[in-house]
Amino acid sequence: MFKYILKRLGIGALTLFILTTITFFGVRAMPGDPFEQDNKRMTQQQYESLRAKYGLDKSLGEQYVIFLQNAVKGDFGESISKKNRQVSDIIWQEFQPTFKLGLVSFVVSIVLGVSLGIVGALTKKKWVNSLITLAATFGVSMPSYMFAMAAMVLFCVNLKWLPASGLDSPKHFILPVAALALSSLSMVTRLTRSSLRDEMNKDYITLARSKGLSEKLVTVKHGLKNALLPIITYAGPMLANSITGSMVIEALFSIHGLGKEFSTSITNRDYTLVMGVTMFFGALIIVMNLVSDITAAIVDPRIKFDK
Repeated sequence: MFKYILKRLGIGALTLFILTTITFFGVRAMPGDPFEQDNKRMTQQQYESLRAKYGLDKSLGEQYVIFLQNAVKGDFGESISKKNRQVSDIIWQEFQPTFKLGLVSFVVSIVLGVSLGIVGALTKKKWVNSLITLAATFGVSMPSYMFAMAAMVLFCVNLKWLPASGLDSPKHFILPVAALALSSLSMVTRLTRSSLRDEMNKDYITLARSKGLSEKLVTVKHGLKNALLPIITYAGPMLANSITGSMVIEALFSIHGLGKEFSTSITNRDYTLVMGVTMFFGALIIVMNLVSDITAAIVDPRIKFDK
């Protein structure tokens, strides 16, 4: 396992390096200048001084090498658009509401998704199974931002039951979490339903039933344990996606999180903040995928680490 983890970490580091390189040169290829909004209010000397402060007066190659040297030390520099604020401090502060929103969405997706999937797989009522299948298909097909806007109009504007912005109370979490969890909840439901159905029709389940075990014990101890393996594999990327994919939801619900900060930094051409958040999100996704794979192997000893 140790060799496998080292190998995966090496692949992850290479992936992060490629992502960083593409992002570095990509943001600098964008038209415009980080200081163009203030350019009319400053002299040429002040403009050149600002460019020198952030190292933009150097060649792209020099900027790239300097950035990598500092990034290895965990230093992403000072934000261009947020004066006198370090990128690492911004990431830490703004990540907290993003993490809360993503974690709650993840828990809701797993708990409700697995529960609905089990019901869909085991129910003998066709209308229940059809309803769950229809709801899961709708959830996978419906873009989160469209669901969020429709829910805001209904529950915030027309009915006035729920608040439309912020994360100040449990009620504030309901609509953002529902919008963010919609797709992943539906996917977990479909995965659980199909996986459990397949497991319950296998020979070892028939053998367990022939030993006189109760249907509940057969389902939970044998069928469900193996049926959850695809969910465990999917859980790591899903958690990372719940945390990193909240940019649109945070913007719609006026949540001051890292996702909204990232989208704003792109608009403001804040090179240092864009790079810092990109590397942070990239590392998070890589680690979550690794944790997911290791957890799946612990649950199912048949999974080997020799590849």
